[in-house]
Formats: sequence, C-alpha cells, structure tokens
Amino acid sequence: MINKRTILTILIVLNIFSWLVVWEISKERGLEICFFDVGQGDSIFIEGPQRQQILIDGGPDNSVIEKLESKMPFWDRTIDLVVLTHPDKDHLFGLIETLKRYKIKNILWTGVNSDSALFQEWKKAIEKEGANIWIAKQGLNIDISIYRYINVLYPFEGLEDRSVSNLNDTSIVLMLDSNGERILLPGDASSQTENLLIENNLPISADILKIAHHGSKYSSSDDFLKAVNPSVAVISVGENNLYGHPAPEVLASLTDSGINILQTSKQKDICFIQKKKEPFSLLSRTR
Repeated sequence: MINKRTILTILIVLNIFSWLVVWEISKERGLEICFFDVGQGDSIFIEGPQRQQILIDGGPDNSVIEKLESKMPFWDRTIDLVVLTHPDKDHLFGLIETLKRYKIKNILWTGVNSDSALFQEWKKAIEKEGANIWIAKQGLNIDISIYRYINVLYPFEGLEDRSVSNLNDTSIVLMLDSNGERILLPGDASSQTENLLIENNLPISADILKIAHHGSKYSSSDDFLKAVNPSVAVISVGENNLYGHPAPEVLASLTDSGINILQTSKQKDICFIQKKKEPFSLLSRTR
C-alpha cells in the first residue's frame, strides 16, 4: 500500500506541476512564427501570445512531428488551427500524422479535389478528426489575439469539390498582421496568381515574404516583389533538391531589390518573434 508520506509527496509534485502549467500558459510571450526546415516542402508554425497554435502545411514527410515537439510543451496535445494551402505532397504529407498525434480544433483548406492516394487519406483523416472545417476564400479573417490576425487574400471564392489542372494556383494566400507588422504567406502561388492579387489591388505589402513555391522561376515576379516590397524573404527549400530551387533568377531579383534572403536549406528552422508592437526580430537560425 502507498503510505501517507508518498501520497503527500505526489500531491505536492502535482500541485507544483499545475502551477507551472498555469504560469507557462498565462505569461505574455509575444507572437512567434517559425518556418520549419522540412526539406523540399513547406511547414509554418505560428504561436500567439497565449499559446494559440497554428500549423500551416506539414511538409513532404513526418519530420514536422519532431519540429512540433520542439516548440510545444509535452503536455499540450492540441493545435487550434491546421491550414492546408493546397493538397500537393510537399505540403500535405506531414499533416496526416499530425492529425493522428494531436487534437485539431479547426481545419482551413480549399476543399479542392485531387486524385492522389494521399489526398484520399487526408479526406478520411479530417473526417475522423471531427474538427471544425473552414473553406478558404477571400475575406475570411482569423483572430489570434488583439491586434493580431490572419487574412485570407486568395482564393477569391470557395473551391470546394472542384477539380483543377494546377493545384499550385489554388494555394491559399495568407497575410499575417501582428500589430501592423505583416508577413505574406503565398503557398505555391504562381506568377498568374500574383498578378491577380496585384490587379485586384489587394493589400499585399509586407515586411517579410515567404517566397512562393520554394523559389521557383514561375513565381516571385519582379512586379510582385515590387508590390510586396519586403525587407526579408524566406525560402522554404530542400538542400540539393531535384528542381534546382531556388531559381538563380529569383535569387538575383531578390538581391537586386536589396531584400535579405533566408533559406531553410542553409539556416535550418527560421523563427521570428514580435513582442508588443516591436518589429519582428530573427529569433533563431539553427535548430
């Protein structure tokens, strides 16, 4: 039998642990965004001031799980929002395992169709998860905390159950606004989508730009870079990838525009933090 002293010790430890959890959750942390190094793919993690957690894409394998474990407390098994920008493998694969390991409250995606086996697995996984499903379209706002939110800029209308020839141009384009500091997240959008954003006079200027499609030559046109006018560009890309990303012409355009370039293939996980109303600052370039 467990004696009284042992029981008392257990209760004291549990009490201390509970207060540590409360203190950790309640303290003001600012807003942090991390571009995970997941190889040739995208995975972006956002954590709000009160540990509101958003995962945008899951990368081409299950390495996102290790990344999440490094950013989230071991007792926290809930993610507030998962976003799938478009159902290509290099954005989708890691989300399947994420849904198995974590309780997901909300899922945002386009609902567009794909004929891949991985896509069918995704459909089954989100049905089993039972999360609130949101279909992305322009004008949808996601509140993180006061003066911190995410706007959906594209697609202009819902794409649910549609079949398309180019999934990249169904990519959800998001603008993170944190106390007036802005980060543009265009998924794998091509120059065609970039032009639509410009032609429709959408507010795409940002301090930090996640370069679309891993630095492909079919994205990040000169007109788009001029319209966004970022000071920092982040490229999520795998080292020595088969596609030659980032394209030399994209790197040249960024350099000629005086934009600071960061690549996950070189700097690994790239994290920025904003506390109060200060600009985003680079938190870490390495794991």
